[in-house]
Amino acid sequence: MKTLALAPLLAAVLVSAETPAPPRPAMTELAFLAGSWETETDGVRVEEQWTCPGPDAMYATGRTIAHGKTVFFEFLRIESRADAIYYVAQPKGKPPTDFRLVRKDGETWVFENPAHDFPKRILYTKTGDDSLVARVEGDASSKEKAEEFRYRRSPGSSARCR
Repeated sequence: MKTLALAPLLAAVLVSAETPAPPRPAMTELAFLAGSWETETDGVRVEEQWTCPGPDAMYATGRTIAHGKTVFFEFLRIESRADAIYYVAQPKGKPPTDFRLVRKDGETWVFENPAHDFPKRILYTKTGDDSLVARVEGDASSKEKAEEFRYRRSPGSSARCR
């Protein structure tokens, strides 16, 4: 009888042992982000400047300029830690908020922090050599609506990382 009771548990352990976790992407796969990016709509310009990825992190600054005045800035980083890759945002120099990489689908990187008010998800998608889309999303409890930024590489920006 005891053998029959243990059979489902043993089967579950064997199945999980046979299905390894997908490999963690290398930081170098984020090299497409390196350089300066910009988008402008109705007099509002949004910019991000990313460093080339190092062995365990890459860094960025972002700002929004509306009608000739800086209205927002943030410090950003993507870092590889022992347990996962994280996108870390510090809007207006506030304490950092971590968003864990939960999925990489082709050219899209999805970072999440379900406990954060807004955003709960940050996505970056490479859409061409000189274009990418960044998207911030909430959930049904979020007052803010999703925002999408369609960036173009800034003139003169280089994306050469070694």
